[in-house]
Amino acid sequence: MSTTSPERLQLPIEGMTCASCATRIEKRLNKLEGVEATVNYATENAAVTFDPARVAPEDLVAAVEAAGYQARLAPQGEEAAEQVEIDPAAPLRRRLIVSAALSLPVLLLAMIEPLQFDYWQWLSLQLATPVVLWGGWPFHRAAWLNLRHATATMDTLISVGTLAAWGWSLVALFFLGAGETGMTMGFDLVLSRAETAEHLYLEVAAVVTTFILAGRYFEVRAKRQAGAALRALLELGAKEVSVLDADDCERRIAIDELEAGDRFVVRPGEKIATDGVVEEGSSAVDKSLLTGESMPVEIQPGDE
Repeated sequence: MSTTSPERLQLPIEGMTCASCATRIEKRLNKLEGVEATVNYATENAAVTFDPARVAPEDLVAAVEAAGYQARLAPQGEEAAEQVEIDPAAPLRRRLIVSAALSLPVLLLAMIEPLQFDYWQWLSLQLATPVVLWGGWPFHRAAWLNLRHATATMDTLISVGTLAAWGWSLVALFFLGAGETGMTMGFDLVLSRAETAEHLYLEVAAVVTTFILAGRYFEVRAKRQAGAALRALLELGAKEVSVLDADDCERRIAIDELEAGDRFVVRPGEKIATDGVVEEGSSAVDKSLLTGESMPVEIQPGDE
């Protein structure tokens, strides 16, 4: 049995697209001997407690990468202070702007028959192809990684759907007569059997990719803003706490090392480290963040 004390670390994870991704990574980490992990999809972090005698931090990164995602060890000390935060929404924003600009003419040409000039369908193919392949690359890449690990996520559905619509349009253009001069395509809610063979779905592939990109971009931006607000709130909390040992001697420890059942001292003017039950003493506590009351509340032994 190992006698080393467990260590804790926060492991930033990239590539998660839904809650099932977090569950998959969590299961993979918890399979490692001496590891207890909780993965938060919203913050894109894994809180890991591990036995350094059995598992190295690099093993944790390798386990995440084996599941098809990216992980890195968070910088510590001066490196963390010097690190410049990268906006994760920036690449999606570029893909979204370009995809939207290319998709709009494809949609208009497909929906409005008077705009369809000779060989308009080939122009639509040239405009839609970068949207489907380059704009939708994050979905295709995630789908491929999941396929390699015999799993499927929402990215798999997006990738298969857009590539199927784009691929069928290629077949129709090159082999089924949809690329001939004078070909037109009206907007019909129901297609006849004769029209199905020559019908193109380039606008479907391009517009669906653009809309999914927009949703993913706003999701990433909202998560980043929520994470920043949460970090700012945590910065207001206590960083250290005075814990009482069995012989009632005080020792200062980091707030992260506080465990359930520990007894700690809160002096006048100090921030309360965490939730708990008052054993001794009395004071007035500001509970405005919990109850909304602006006035301090008197607490006595037995109060929470």
